[in-house]
Amino acid sequence: MNTICAISTPYGSGGIAVVRVSGESAIQMVDTLFRGRKSLTEAKAYTVHYGEIWREARGERREARGEILDQVLVSVFRAPHSFTGEDVVEIACHGSMYIQQTLLQWLVDAGCQLAKAGEFTQRAFLNGKMDLTEAEAVADLIAAQTKAEKDLALSQLRGGISNELAALRERLLTFTSLIELELDFADHEELEFADRTQLHELANEIDSTIGALVTSFKTGNAIKQGVPVAIIGAPNVGKSTLLNALLGEERAIVSDIQGTTRDTVEDTLVLGGMLFRFIDTAGMRVTNDTIENMGIERSRKAAQRAAIIIHLQDATMPQNTLSLLENINDKMVIEVYNKVDLVPSFTPCDGAIGISAKKGNIHALKQQLVAYAEEQCNMRNAVTISNTRHYEALQRAQSAIQRVQEGLQMQISGEFLSMDLQDCLTALGEITGQITSQEVLNNIFGKFCIGK
Repeated sequence: MNTICAISTPYGSGGIAVVRVSGESAIQMVDTLFRGRKSLTEAKAYTVHYGEIWREARGERREARGEILDQVLVSVFRAPHSFTGEDVVEIACHGSMYIQQTLLQWLVDAGCQLAKAGEFTQRAFLNGKMDLTEAEAVADLIAAQTKAEKDLALSQLRGGISNELAALRERLLTFTSLIELELDFADHEELEFADRTQLHELANEIDSTIGALVTSFKTGNAIKQGVPVAIIGAPNVGKSTLLNALLGEERAIVSDIQGTTRDTVEDTLVLGGMLFRFIDTAGMRVTNDTIENMGIERSRKAAQRAAIIIHLQDATMPQNTLSLLENINDKMVIEVYNKVDLVPSFTPCDGAIGISAKKGNIHALKQQLVAYAEEQCNMRNAVTISNTRHYEALQRAQSAIQRVQEGLQMQISGEFLSMDLQDCLTALGEITGQITSQEVLNNIFGKFCIGK
């Protein structure tokens, strides 16, 4: 492969910038520009060297010392013990835009090629340093904005998903090989190498394991995209005031006039290391106002999409509006009574929370949301799926293994069982990259930043 280079730190000026070079000639090419106590070609792996980036001056400016660009620290990593599995050099220079761009140009003049988006990580994948799920986790780790996202990406980067799927594939391959062996001896119908009872037990186990991973996508997706929380209630119970209190800013319009909120208003907040996506909705009530009814219908849809519903009621005159919603049995509902400061003797029902959104007294509600976040973030003993590509492949794998279960019950021939087992293996292999296409790789790594 060609030797590539790119700036690995964020674009713009800063205290320090890092330029990464990877490839068979990486050390030699950088060495042509580096002047230190000794040549980089003699440097040991995992060593850092202080020196200057320098080259002979060209044209009319030719001088004996040449042109010095910057003082730098150069880290040397030798194949195969590097991020990409190739010789890698990382140059830490001062963060001047001029220095960064000039250094890149000098490297190109020395024979390097500018790296494409995600090309360093793609080389790590192609050189067997990581599988596809771990490569995707690199991008997720870079993009992580919360502790929950970071923990999820780090778990995947450490091989959480890979290890789970590798065990399934290994056992499936054993049975698939035995069934293929039976087909080779099709003339001897009495021969049965793959025990059907054991295969049935394995299929049930795999179906259960894949099913758990598929189910975990709901949690994983919420961690990456934000847990949707719909604030539902009758008009004037303080939904917009509560949203503003949660966010600490005047995000939604607050008015005593009923029906002020005609559309949903969304914003995000990190609580307990998890991103929550709060949705302020139109007041729920029966009305003949066409425009207001459109807002109420959007409130119903927001409640259906939400993982959590904050059912807000006015403590001075409680009014249950959950009956106006549909399909919320699978939602977590937090019963909240607002304006408790106006009812000194108010005592919430079991499990309910009393708040005063206007006065900012919402600590009890935040505590419950933090408790939810901590529960969802506890992933030490469970692998959680957050990638849509993985989710879709797992669904195909589960469908294939369920066909195997049905086929075993119907006692179909090994030829058809083998086809379904192969479909399951293929779907699982696509997740880790054992089976993939260049188009898929280009799509995945094309979303990476340059220099990673």
